[in-house]
Amino acid sequence: MCTGECSKVIAIFLYILATVSVISNILLFFPNFDVKYASADEEGQEQLTPEVKYMGGLIGGGIMVLIPAIHIHLTSAKNCCANRCGMFLSIGFAAVGVVGALYSLSVGALGLVNGPMCLWSNGNNLIPQWGTPFLNSNGSYLTDREMWKWCQKPPNVVEFNVGLFSTLLVAACLELVLCAIQMVNGLFGCICGTCAGKE
Repeated sequence: MCTGECSKVIAIFLYILATVSVISNILLFFPNFDVKYASADEEGQEQLTPEVKYMGGLIGGGIMVLIPAIHIHLTSAKNCCANRCGMFLSIGFAAVGVVGALYSLSVGALGLVNGPMCLWSNGNNLIPQWGTPFLNSNGSYLTDREMWKWCQKPPNVVEFNVGLFSTLLVAACLELVLCAIQMVNGLFGCICGTCAGKE
C-alpha cells in the first residue's frame, strides 16, 4: 500500500472516530436521554458532570481530529497524489490530531475516575444531595456495582456515564494511534514520494 492510499484509509477511520466522539459528548449533556438536567444546569443548578462541560469529545476528539482528517483525505485525493508538500503538511495536521486526541483521552479518563454528578445518598447522609459521590474513590466505584445505587437521579446515570466516557476513551486512543501512524506515513511520503511510477 502506498503512502497516499494509507492516508486515505486513515482519514476514513478518523472521520468515523471523530463522529463517534462528537455524538458521545453531546449525549453526555442529556443523562438518561432527558433534557431537564442540562436545562437545570443552565439555570445555575449544577446537575451535569463537570467533565462533560470540558467538551473533550466535541473539541478534542471531534473538531481537532476532523480538521486533520479532511486534510489527510485531500492529500490522498487520487490514491497516488505524488504530493510531497501535502504529505509534509499532513504531518503537522496529524500532530494537531494527536493533541486533540490526548485532550479527549484526558477528559474521558477524568470523567471515568471522578464519576457522574447525581442526586445521591449512601446511608450516611440522610438527605439526598446533588454532587459527585465517587470523586475521592480513585475509580474504585467502577468495580463496585453496589456503590452505583447511591445515585438516585438521573436514573442509570452511572451506567450512562461509564458507557459514554469509555467510548470517548477508546475513540481517543484509536485517534491517537492513527494520527501517530499518519505522522510516520507523511514523513515517508514527504521523503520518498507517494506513489511514484504508478501513474
